[in-house]
Amino acid sequence: MTYTPVSPFRRIIDAVILKHQARSNTELPPGGVNKWEALRELSAAREVFGLTDRDMTVLQALVSFHQATILGGNDSNLVVHPSNKSICERLNGMPASTMRRHLGRLVHAGVLIRRDSPNGKRYVRRFGEEKIIYGFDLTPLAQRFEEFCEAAERIRAEQEAFRRLREAVSLMRRDLASLSVYGEEVRPDLSIWTQFSDLAALTGRTLRRKLDMADLELIEADLNAALDRARNILEPSVSENMSTNESQNEQHYQNSNKESYDFELRQELAKNAGVVSPALPNQLEESEGQEVSVEVDLAPPELDMPMPSLPLGLVLRGCREIQSYSDGVIRHWHQFVRAAEMVRPMMGISPSAWDEAKRYMGPVEASVVLAAMLERVSDIRSPGGYLRSLSAKAADGGFSSGPMVMALMRKEAA
Repeated sequence: MTYTPVSPFRRIIDAVILKHQARSNTELPPGGVNKWEALRELSAAREVFGLTDRDMTVLQALVSFHQATILGGNDSNLVVHPSNKSICERLNGMPASTMRRHLGRLVHAGVLIRRDSPNGKRYVRRFGEEKIIYGFDLTPLAQRFEEFCEAAERIRAEQEAFRRLREAVSLMRRDLASLSVYGEEVRPDLSIWTQFSDLAALTGRTLRRKLDMADLELIEADLNAALDRARNILEPSVSENMSTNESQNEQHYQNSNKESYDFELRQELAKNAGVVSPALPNQLEESEGQEVSVEVDLAPPELDMPMPSLPLGLVLRGCREIQSYSDGVIRHWHQFVRAAEMVRPMMGISPSAWDEAKRYMGPVEASVVLAAMLERVSDIRSPGGYLRSLSAKAADGGFSSGPMVMALMRKEAA
């Protein structure tokens, strides 16, 4: 008759040991578990289970004493019984006292179970075809394999999110530093550029320290607020109300008549000439005799990027699909360009064709062309070839995105 002990030899028993002992009675996975894969997943999630890298080194040495690669399956006996001397030899001469301390941590974490003999020694006793092994039971590695995998995936996801957030914060810090330098050249009358420059410098120093996710999120919020404020100063704001109410949208389409198109075109011609565009007759009547003029916003473009011939609000009315690829409401040209960068691979446009378009048209103008192509992408057989042909026209100086957008608006109102 065989009895499985639950108390360790000359050691105190506690609730944690009893919990792990009770779990050992569950069935092993039918197909077994690769011991090295179990070690790899547990190593990735070791901090979740309160283990260190040295603990994992000792566990790896113990696992190496098990001859088979698969834990479980046809082999239900997963107890190894090496001596302390043999374990220390595989650990490159680790002191026995240190090794025993790490073994205790592994047992307390529930990845090992002690099967101690009456005298505490580790050995095998045979009774005919039956044998009893006293040592360390590796059964928890197979039983808790799915738990190890889930914890490892969470850790990897958190690490990836942390890495991406840190990269984003670093890029935001760089943009804020560049915008502060550019703002001092364009708007030297404002003292806020010094604050932005100091914030970028302090953020760079902070990133050298070991930060957690909460710290990075606070830094990201501060940089976001500073970048939005800087761009609001340097870029023309989109003051149009982009309502999502269906009835309001229908009313808006009814008011988009030919006169409004002509007004937008005259406004752009005035913008290129640097003069004030006159108002329409019906607008003069609504003003009740007051003098009405439409001033053109000549705010400098971001980082010397050439602006298109159409305002952002007009482009967004003609190219509505691009909005669905943005994280939020597009209010600035840099958000519009970022959305176009996301759409480009989805349309099958190669990076070389996109770089060529940006070189000859500029990033903003190329993004407007891409948004216009997106509106009728099902009618374009080769978006990449079509974009290259437009880039060739732009290289000769005979291309503008304005007619493309206006044609889409006329088609929408028809």
